[in-house]
Order: sequence, then structure tokens, then C-alpha cells
Amino acid sequence: MKMNKQFLFLLIAIFLLPAGCTMAPKYTQPEALIPDQIPSWKENEDIQSTDEVQIVSDIKWREFFTDRKLQQIIEMALENNLDLRMAALNVEKVQALYGVRRSELFPVINVVGEGGKQQTSADLTSPGYQRTTEQFNVNLGVTSWEIDFFGRIRSLEEQALQEYLATEEARRGAQITLISEVARTYLILAADRENLKLSQSTLEAQQGSYDLIRLNYETGIATELDLSRSQTQVDTARRNIARYTQMVRRDQNALILLVGIMVPEDLLPLDLAGIIPLREIFPDLSSEVLLVRPDILAAEYQLKAAYAFIGAARAAFFPRISLTTFLGTASDDLSGLFKSGTGTWSFAPQVSLPIFDARTWAAYNVSQATQEIALARYEKAIQTAFREVADTLAVRSTINQQISSQQSIVDSGRKIYSLSEERYTAGIDSYLGVLDSQRSLYASQQILTDLRLVGLANQVKLYAVLGGGGEPEDTDSTADNRVSGK
Repeated sequence: MKMNKQFLFLLIAIFLLPAGCTMAPKYTQPEALIPDQIPSWKENEDIQSTDEVQIVSDIKWREFFTDRKLQQIIEMALENNLDLRMAALNVEKVQALYGVRRSELFPVINVVGEGGKQQTSADLTSPGYQRTTEQFNVNLGVTSWEIDFFGRIRSLEEQALQEYLATEEARRGAQITLISEVARTYLILAADRENLKLSQSTLEAQQGSYDLIRLNYETGIATELDLSRSQTQVDTARRNIARYTQMVRRDQNALILLVGIMVPEDLLPLDLAGIIPLREIFPDLSSEVLLVRPDILAAEYQLKAAYAFIGAARAAFFPRISLTTFLGTASDDLSGLFKSGTGTWSFAPQVSLPIFDARTWAAYNVSQATQEIALARYEKAIQTAFREVADTLAVRSTINQQISSQQSIVDSGRKIYSLSEERYTAGIDSYLGVLDSQRSLYASQQILTDLRLVGLANQVKLYAVLGGGGEPEDTDSTADNRVSGK
């Protein structure tokens, strides 16, 4: 009966002790050292007063990137990009490590069967006793299980859990970065292809002008200076074609590296004008929206892990209680193992109380420093996110006006070029006027393409810096349940 009571006590301890408290300090979310509102930099407009205010992180990337070709390329990247694959594998690794740490809360129960036969010397055997002896036993028991009275193991388990959640957020952050980089590279490729088409059309125009001037030169109408100037324009256009051809090839190589496989030619953009516009977003400008960014969530989970580490360091100052116990049966005959009277049991608790161990104090100091570092990283992550969003909104507030003004410059330059050609053909002006108007028109067209690229790329960046594109399938609580096996 006494043995049964002790065994019952052991079972109660196994199931109740893991639910005890820890010595970790209570976590409170630090105050964000940033303004309550993100400046929109838009005059006479308050985005938050409209009915279109959105939580950008809730917008799926397929809803934001409406171009079908770009959607297919992003899907290919999510399936094949090696950096994202390594991030996912790292999540699996940390999840497994959390499982190892959590399992330390529970005892390891083993069944051990042993048998032995021994013969002693006749000189060492008393008369009437057998020289040959046999012994067989079967034991069910626990070996050196630490009973977590002071929460050391539970603190380490909590630390592992928070590190797992931080790694999951890092994976989400890697996905957001990948999607935005694929989109940005796709847009750059489109802009460079548009500039290449512009250079090719400019070469055709310059070649036509050169042929006309050469004909006029041969008939004595045009001067050799005009012919040389026209030749310079043709050579410049050829150089620009070679330059943009090189840039297009490099853009394609960058896109292939991001996607992880070859991208079919029919999915590549022809120019910026052919890309279906991105979805317009009207973000909530409260600074609280930054707290859902994966990098900030990851920093906060690391901060929580540091709190748990302090709990484990504190618990190290208190006694460690471990238990070794077993129930079994033993007999000198294999067939008699489970007969009446062969039962055995052992109950051996052990208490270890630290008196002086400099490593314990050093570990506690390390845990405090780790918590302070994690807090600084969390605050810096919030400040960095605030600046990224504010800078992106600053570009957004002026880029459309820049594009509109540049479009007007291009229209005026095209008219000036046309009038200059007419005046040169009529013999009113020299070819120098045509040359200047050509250069001005070509440069203004390039600037217009670059500004349109900046506008589209800034839309992509705004979507990314507000946490769009991560699309987590699980909340933090469900992630906890998943790693716990619930």
C-alpha cells in the first residue's frame, strides 16, 4: 500500500508541476518612442477623414498587384526562391528546438529488462551455497527527472517559444521583402525596356535626319558642320541602345535570381505603359499600424524571450530537485519474474542547492544585458519603420505632380523639336537649333520614364513597409497551439 501511495504521488507530480509559475519578470509592452500619427505630407487632404482608410497588412498581395503576368512571377518566386526556402526551414528547425525544450518538463519513462548469470570461485563460496547464481529483473521508472518547482525549465520553454514565434515573423518578413523586390525588379525591367524602345526610335529618327542632311551636303545645301553634328546624334543613339540593352539583360538576370528559375519571355513586361496599374491604397496613418510589421513583431518576441531568460537565470539561484524512481520485479528465475513477492521499487529524490557558483551570477548579468539589448532593438525597429513609412509617404505626396509637370515638358519639347526642324528645312535657323531640341526632348522623355518608375516603385514600397504581402495563415495563438501539439 505504501508503494502505491508513492507511485500515486509521482503521477500527480508529473501532471501538475509543469503548470506552475515562473520567476520571469512580468512583460509589459514598451511605449513606442514615435509620434502618434505618421505625417502624410499632403496639403489640404486628410486621408484618415475618408471612408477608404485601410489596414494595408490585410490586403493580399494578389489584390494589390493586379497585373496577371506579375502575379505569376511572384507565385514562381514564392515557390522557388532559395532565401525564402531557407527562412521556412529555419522556422521548422526552431519549432523542433522548442519541442525539445518543452519535453524537458516531463519525465522520460523507460522500461528496462536485465538478466545475468554469475559463477564465483569455490574458495569464495560458503559450503552449502551454489557457486552459480542467476538474476532477472524488469523495471519501469524515471531517471533523473528535474521537478521544476522554481520555473527554470518553464522559463527556458517560454524563451524557446518566443524565439520560434520571432523566427516565424522573420519568415513573413522575408516573404514581404521577396515580393517587393520581385515587383521592383519587374518595374525596373519595364522602364529599361521602355528606354530601349525610346533609344531605338530616336536612332531611327536621327538616321533619317542624317540621310537627309548628307543628301543636302552632297548637293551643296548643307554644310559639313551640320553633317558632323548629325553623325554625332546617330552615334549617341547607338550608344544608348547598347547601354539599355545591357541594363535590360542585367534586370532579367536579377529577376531570374529572385524567382529561382528561368522566367518565360511571355511573362516579361514590354514597357511601363503596358503594366496594369497597382491598386491604390489609403493607409491608416496611426503609428499603431506599424506594430503589425513582421520585423517589429519579431523584435517584440525576442524581447519576450529575453524576459523568459531572466526567469531561468533567477531560478538558477534556487535548489534543483530531481527524482529517480522505478517499479519492477526481480527473480532468480526468468519464469518467476511476475510471481507474488517478486516486486521491487525505488524512490530516490535529490536536492542540489547552489552555495557559491560565480557562473550563476554571470549568467544572471548576461540575461539582464540581453533584455536591455532586445529592448533597444525593439525601439529601434519601431523608429526605423516610422521613418520608412514617412519617407515613402513624402515621395507619394509629390510624385504625381512631378510626373504631370514632366509630361508637360515632354509635350513642349516635342513641339519645339518639330518647329526647329521646320525652321532648319526652311533655311531660317542652323542645324544647331535642331540638335539642341533633339537632346532636350530625349532627355526629358528619359526623365519622364524614370519618374513614372519612381511612382510605381514607391507604391510597392509603401505596401511593403506597412506590412503588406506577408499574409500569415495563423495568429500568434494558433501558432502557439501548433507548436504545442494542440
